[in-house]
Amino acid sequence: MFKTLCSTAALMSVLAAPAIAKEFKFAVTTDPQSMDPHAVNSAPVLGFLNNVYEGLVRRGKDMAIEPALAVSWEPIGDGEGWRFKLREGVTFHDGAAFNADDVVFSYERASSEASDTRSWFAPVSDVIKVDDYTVDIMTNAPNPIFPDSIANWMMMDSDWAAANDAALPDKEAGNYATLNTNGTGAFMVTTREPDLRTVLEPFGGWWDEAEHNITRAELTPIQNAATALSALISGDVDFINPVPIQDVARLQQDPNVNVIQGIEARVIMLGFDQQAGAAESGQGGSDVFLDARAREAVAKAVNVPAILQTIMRGNAEVASQLVSPAMRGYSDAVSPYAYDPDAARALVEEAGLAGTKISFKCPNNRYLNDESVCQAITSMLAQVGLDPVLDAMPVQNYWPELRADNFDMYLLGWSPGTLDAEHPIRFLGSTPNSEKKLGSWNFGGYSNARIDELLPMIQSEIDDGKRQMMLDEVASTMQNEVAYVPLYVQPLVWGTRSNISMTQRPDNFFILRWVTVE
Repeated sequence: MFKTLCSTAALMSVLAAPAIAKEFKFAVTTDPQSMDPHAVNSAPVLGFLNNVYEGLVRRGKDMAIEPALAVSWEPIGDGEGWRFKLREGVTFHDGAAFNADDVVFSYERASSEASDTRSWFAPVSDVIKVDDYTVDIMTNAPNPIFPDSIANWMMMDSDWAAANDAALPDKEAGNYATLNTNGTGAFMVTTREPDLRTVLEPFGGWWDEAEHNITRAELTPIQNAATALSALISGDVDFINPVPIQDVARLQQDPNVNVIQGIEARVIMLGFDQQAGAAESGQGGSDVFLDARAREAVAKAVNVPAILQTIMRGNAEVASQLVSPAMRGYSDAVSPYAYDPDAARALVEEAGLAGTKISFKCPNNRYLNDESVCQAITSMLAQVGLDPVLDAMPVQNYWPELRADNFDMYLLGWSPGTLDAEHPIRFLGSTPNSEKKLGSWNFGGYSNARIDELLPMIQSEIDDGKRQMMLDEVASTMQNEVAYVPLYVQPLVWGTRSNISMTQRPDNFFILRWVTVE
């Protein structure tokens, strides 16, 4: 396939900026695991790469879907799919032209078995090139929320991938796309040193109008919260995410710093190994959570309000289900599990589980105060007769442990990319099925035939009332079976120098093109 290259002058053109251009330094606790937009389906990766790669659609400051590499879209026939008209004149960072071939390639790559994003395409039957700037995305059934579901599906240059042996993602060993990028977005990655620094510079050939005034941005992962806070206060960095909850009040007294607070679209929960044979296989630690009484005991043993009061300093809200009340499809049919340690202790005794060792996996650099929360839960479970063994680790080691089923119980946070309750059902509530691209983050193997039956009906139903009834049924079923134990909706707490302006979105994605330095 032949691609037209831009001239060097056009590629290196000076970026128009709304104010005097500045350098910008920012720090996060979790370094993106990969620069490959199809290799790792996690917020640190997708949030960062939204600055470099782009999709057919994107989310604006208000989280609404808006045109990106597609200028318009419309349903095809009677719910057969969606037709997207592509933006003409767009180029990748290396100057190659973007067209429909790249969309088809990006679908084949992102939906492949090698990709961590393949579950996004469970409703898709085919992607067809109509002409150079028109593609039809065919769905297995009417799917009214489909455009919302692909905001993080990023387009890659098919020629670039082929030339660099990166036609498929490699989330295990990695390949050229793991460390190098070639997107169409507002920023280019010019230096990538994993776990040390990542440097971005504006793309002079970007198709959209820049709102930022950044000439260079540098990301530094700082896992230690106190170190990150000191760097912000001293001015060594301009932005940190997150601000330690316990330091918010003190930081708010500093005239050189701003604290930006909000509620994230992320529910923190506990998951369980519900697959028979863990004890025999040597994975996990036991089959303890095959017994619903054990899962219910955990739900009743964990004092979520106490965790929020002591560890989160009152900056979070108790969750009843896998989405927050702000999400479409939230169910009023369920309430949070009630804290009842006496009932939990009775369930443990009744099930004959007193003293049972439980392998409890937890990240220590992924979610706000994650290890402290897990330590508190460990103590609470011990008080009702269980014997949890906490194993907290960096997130780059954490995901492989979960995918290898090396746990009895684990901590997970989930933010629905579609802002809709269907999303966690597809990823967390569906029986894992590689062929159907379902349940890819259902590490514990939870399975319910009725939920599997309801999911495609939820995806295709256009009547909001009928759809909500099905979502209510799923929420009630998952709660009754204690499929997961929702804990709380995670707060957002960002810290910036006082001369920085930016936009905080509830998906916790940090978008550089909205940053200005005064």
